[in-house]
Amino acid sequence: MKTDEVWQLIDRARAGGGDPDAVAARAVTLLAARDPEEIIGYADHQRRVLAASHRVDLWGAAYLVNGGASDDGFASFRGWLMTRGREVFARAVADPDSLAELPQVRSASLSGEEFECEDMLAVPWDAYREATATDLPGERPAAAQPDLDDFWDFDDEEEARRRLPRLATLFVEPPQE
Repeated sequence: MKTDEVWQLIDRARAGGGDPDAVAARAVTLLAARDPEEIIGYADHQRRVLAASHRVDLWGAAYLVNGGASDDGFASFRGWLMTRGREVFARAVADPDSLAELPQVRSASLSGEEFECEDMLAVPWDAYREATATDLPGERPAAAQPDLDDFWDFDDEEEARRRLPRLATLFVEPPQE
């Protein structure tokens, strides 16, 4: 499955509206209707997308937006980000501070809503099981993990303001004078 086809499938799943878990469920249905080799291709693509987005700056953005983000929470945040579509995903990976432009994120700064979609991470496995009544075959090689040596203290409000100024405006208390 080619990159464009993966994102087109996600866009079709998004077209039905609803919450991220509903998008993931529709993606499973759409993907399960495909040839098993295409489902494996989707899984490979998803692995690469998740590896490319496994970045400290995006993790910091997820931490600010969700009020914290464990390793699993960060993965689920990226699952949610996939449900937003290719353009939003790519923009957030290139510039995590761009998340501040999303109306849903801006609203969350007042409501405390958190953004996670673990179900999106399971789409290829669920689709393969639905299509073949078997598990996705074999262990696929893990995607190379990026260097995470640039970790910063996500609770350091001053550092958050420096690295993610637009998100910090929304999610970090103004400095005391």
